[in-house]
Amino acid sequence: MRTTGAARTAVWPGKPYPLGATWDGFGVNFALFSAHAEKVELCLFDSAGTREIDRVALPECTDEVWHGYLPEARPGLLYGFRVHGPYEPAQGHRFNPNKLLLDPYAKSLIGQIRWSDAHFGYRVGSAREDLSFDRRDNARGMPKCRVIDPAFTWGPERAPSVPWGETLIYEAHVRGLTMQHPDVPPGLRGTIAGLASQPVIDHLKALGVTAIELLPVHAFTDDRHLVEKSLHNYWGYATIGFFAPEPRYMATESTKEFKTMVARLHDAGIEVILDVVYNHTGEGNHLGPTLSFRGIDNASYYLLHPDDRRYYLDHTGTGNTLNVSHPRVLQMVMDSLRYWVSEMHVDGFRFDLATTIAREGHGYDPSGSFLDAVRQDPVLNRAKLIAEPWDLGPGGYRVGQFPPGWAEWNDRFRDTARRYWRGDEGMLPELAARLTGSADLFERHKRKAWASVNYVTAHDGFTLADVVAYQNKHNQANQEGNRDGHDANHSHNYGVEGPTDSPELKELRRRQMRNLLATLLLAQGTPMLLGGDELLRTQKGNNNAYCQDNHISWLDWGRGPEAQDMIAFIRRLSDIRRAHPVLRRGRFLHGRETGPEGVKDITWITPHGTEKTSDQWRDPQARCLGLLLNGRAGTHIGADGNPALDGMLLLVLNAHHEAVSFVPPAIPGAGRVWKCLLDTGHATGAPGDRKALAGHTLPVPGRTALLFALGEPPHG
Repeated sequence: MRTTGAARTAVWPGKPYPLGATWDGFGVNFALFSAHAEKVELCLFDSAGTREIDRVALPECTDEVWHGYLPEARPGLLYGFRVHGPYEPAQGHRFNPNKLLLDPYAKSLIGQIRWSDAHFGYRVGSAREDLSFDRRDNARGMPKCRVIDPAFTWGPERAPSVPWGETLIYEAHVRGLTMQHPDVPPGLRGTIAGLASQPVIDHLKALGVTAIELLPVHAFTDDRHLVEKSLHNYWGYATIGFFAPEPRYMATESTKEFKTMVARLHDAGIEVILDVVYNHTGEGNHLGPTLSFRGIDNASYYLLHPDDRRYYLDHTGTGNTLNVSHPRVLQMVMDSLRYWVSEMHVDGFRFDLATTIAREGHGYDPSGSFLDAVRQDPVLNRAKLIAEPWDLGPGGYRVGQFPPGWAEWNDRFRDTARRYWRGDEGMLPELAARLTGSADLFERHKRKAWASVNYVTAHDGFTLADVVAYQNKHNQANQEGNRDGHDANHSHNYGVEGPTDSPELKELRRRQMRNLLATLLLAQGTPMLLGGDELLRTQKGNNNAYCQDNHISWLDWGRGPEAQDMIAFIRRLSDIRRAHPVLRRGRFLHGRETGPEGVKDITWITPHGTEKTSDQWRDPQARCLGLLLNGRAGTHIGADGNPALDGMLLLVLNAHHEAVSFVPPAIPGAGRVWKCLLDTGHATGAPGDRKALAGHTLPVPGRTALLFALGEPPHG
């Protein structure tokens, strides 16, 4: 291999745009942004990625973009970069040409990081720490970038374009979803191709799911300290490439696998939402490895401490923060988002620690550069955008404060639902706010109720089965002394920590799970299920299984009778939600509109069958609540242009451990029989022929939710 003099590979000047490696049918253009580099070398590798076969200096730099064109290059070529410049950590510069670097715009990566001290730009163990300089070559232990041919025949594929009001999200992990699925071919388990298999699609459709939200699929690192403990970065929140699918999730080396998955899910009417991590990268703090951004232009890509640029500002708890306010970094994020929508046909994104990427120099800014860029983008403004509206920086908790067009994870819904069904005092006012779309948080700037993404469980925290089985976290398997993970889980074990042989206790726990799910799917807003909850998945009390790529995290598809019942219960709930527009109104309901009968669109009912008064809301001991929804009140138009009329529904929630007598209200001129649609006291929610008479006492069992309909919903 020659590293000086004339290269064996022909190179032309090329163009500074587009960034990355672009095959144009004749050759490949390479372009890399670096404002502070002095020289950029393109390194070419053999087909196995083990031997560097040539090194080519990019001949031109235009507007801080280094570029060159290889007329003989073809798709499949493996490459990386070496970037020359000053190594001055105190000034924010960490260039080290001894380190092979990944292209931030690489569309495909081959291989995994094989950890050694050579991946660090400084001498590990040196008394001067990162102020020292390491001259070892790390190429043999680095993944390689791969030039792709983006051609793909989509055929009749068409995005489902499910309206927000009809959306039901299923959060899942590509690997964990199918690793133990008996009907997925062994070679496809844990892969994107496995996710697209018919058994998985059939399962999602059986639940009534309209969108699958995938934990990070962008290429990420396995942290060295985890690998040394025989653990892995299972969740994937350590991105190292914002355009490339994670190699370990691919059954093939072709990006066509991902496109095929999207096409198959779209054909089934299911949207694909990606959990994306643009707030930080996998390179860690000042003592982290040099894998890509740090060695390309550290001072541009990261937020550095203004008083000492050797150190990073850390709003994320991971050691670094991506500098999205820099125009070229913002461009990379926007280019990445557009790529996944335009080329890979995904339908939306959930932004991890979204407050971070919405920060400006003065803190979170709802009119900041990133949020403004997304809002005006003609590609992204049709995608579903979901914020995790918090980070670890100052003023980081911003639930309800993202701009129009965004939905947000609503952790207040999770905590309220758990605390209410656990039996905490004084929960009814908070519960009422969460059941009606959290208008107190989201009714700003003409936002809709769907902006509240409601959930009772997510990947971060207890599973649903563990919420009702564990009082405390049990994270010993993470090897962090059980110090990691949340302490405030608002869970309850009902007398026994963990598994039990008691049939009565098992049934109580399953009932409480059904209560939480009923609260979720019968509330206004956008519901999100955690994948595996329908299978009664347990993590054995681990509420931070980020590093558990094993049976703790993988879904168990054994599907015993209890799991089958839970699947049927969720399907009943999703069917009810889909059949009743009054459960998924776009506008917030405040009791200001009335129907022909004079009944308000929403009325809160006491167990006595009367409208709840202000004094009654203040009763801390009250744990039973009725919610009357009038589907004929107000003017609501469906996505098809027809009036979204509905009948009257009565939701009765009783978190008392004992039965409560409840009187269903009488509606003048509207009949007297309330037909039960759902009873959480039954394993599948099926109420049989259960009915209630208006004005007559109805015993509501302890810890039970009931849903009634008054007559048939009107049509037309």
